[in-house]
Amino acid sequence: MAATVETAPAPPAPPVPLAALLARADLGLRLLAGPDDVALHWVHTSEMADPYPYLLGGELLMTAGVQLTDPARYVARVVEAGAAALGFGVTPVYDTVPAPLVTACERHGLPLIEVPPKTPFTAVARALWRLMAEARLHELRRVSEAQQSLATAAARPAPVPAVLGALASRLAGRAVLFDPAGAQTASAGREIPPAASEALADLAGVVGPRPGGPASASGDGGGLQLAAYALGGGDGLTLGLATERRGPSDRTIAGVAVVLLSLLTAPHRAADVTTRDTALLRLLLGATPSAAADALGPGPWTVVHARGGDGTPFAAATLAAALGTPLMDPGTTADDGGTPQARGFAPVRLLLPSSAPLTAQPGWTLGAAAPADAADLPSADAQAARALRRAEATRTPLVRHRPAGFAGLVDRDEAAAYARATLAPLSEPLVETLRTWLSLHGSWDRTAVALAIHRNTVRQRIARVGTLLDRDLDDPDVRMELWFALGRL
Repeated sequence: MAATVETAPAPPAPPVPLAALLARADLGLRLLAGPDDVALHWVHTSEMADPYPYLLGGELLMTAGVQLTDPARYVARVVEAGAAALGFGVTPVYDTVPAPLVTACERHGLPLIEVPPKTPFTAVARALWRLMAEARLHELRRVSEAQQSLATAAARPAPVPAVLGALASRLAGRAVLFDPAGAQTASAGREIPPAASEALADLAGVVGPRPGGPASASGDGGGLQLAAYALGGGDGLTLGLATERRGPSDRTIAGVAVVLLSLLTAPHRAADVTTRDTALLRLLLGATPSAAADALGPGPWTVVHARGGDGTPFAAATLAAALGTPLMDPGTTADDGGTPQARGFAPVRLLLPSSAPLTAQPGWTLGAAAPADAADLPSADAQAARALRRAEATRTPLVRHRPAGFAGLVDRDEAAAYARATLAPLSEPLVETLRTWLSLHGSWDRTAVALAIHRNTVRQRIARVGTLLDRDLDDPDVRMELWFALGRL
């Protein structure tokens, strides 16, 4: 079994199996080649002779074959780009799907769908979006119900076995608690093959509190998907999971369980852990660094600011568990109700050992400071705040601190006022189009794909921006100035 550090994927919505789209009788789609169990993440329509530069991977690529001259090369390029399937519309160019195209798809294992004349491509796209929305709603309900079930289990007289049982039930697998020596201290769920049990124990030995060790890892064994998570209770315990599947919602549910089990296995938290948590909060709230540096240790440490989550009470704790740290300030802001992150108030703030891996997390926007010793954490906190603002301005899941450069020479409030005045003539759609277009280095096609609009619409909007601002957008100095302004709105 090969163990890998687990990184959570971040699709905007759960992918939809091709078979679910084929099952829509109203579309009349017919599978001509390839399997029907591939996952579709989105739909893209292109009549380019070579659509490779405009594909992101995972698409159902739709075409009528307007420029199809070499089916073998066309399919090879589509497969190389990572497209999930090819949809071919018959008429007005072809009366039937070309046989060489079918042969090429069979050779490459690329699913080929015949789209009948009565079905417009937009109907296929709309059907896929609806299926994705239904899948997303199902996942959200599943996570919400699991959170309630786990919270109820945690309130029972024997909470640890109850949480393990609820977790195993929700994931339809087995949950095992390992001690630092690798022995099972508690377990729940269905029995698994000996090979899977042995592989799970090996995987649990990969994670843990040792310096530089990952907080979670995943693998497979005995025909099952395996995952292991180090608990933050301070006792070196590890949660092992063996399931048939492992999707984004499964990781979220596991993250909630990790937080609860971390608390339940340390009902009387060790003095040093309590001191570290208190020290973190004092540092981030502006206390004298020397007051907490001894408790935290020399570091180096990484301060992270985060905004997002799903609006549940467990969101911030789940994020902390996913990043492998108990040192977390949830960013609670007292007011008349609601979720602070959803309203854009104080972000979640976390402190990680700099040796711990830091990756983007689904549903969150993160800003990370440069590694810093305990005495320099207040400055690092400010760096993380600036990094988070850049991440939000550029729609980037994770931004790490970098030297301020020229931007650091300008007062932040003055820069914001300048940005507002400069971009005041633009509506929100024009601002978003300009931001995306500049971030993609002026590419019309890539901007169109990113915004899900036609490339001609991109051209019209950018031309309108140039007119309203009375600027030459072909001038690199103008582009630099506008990008600076967009980052300070």
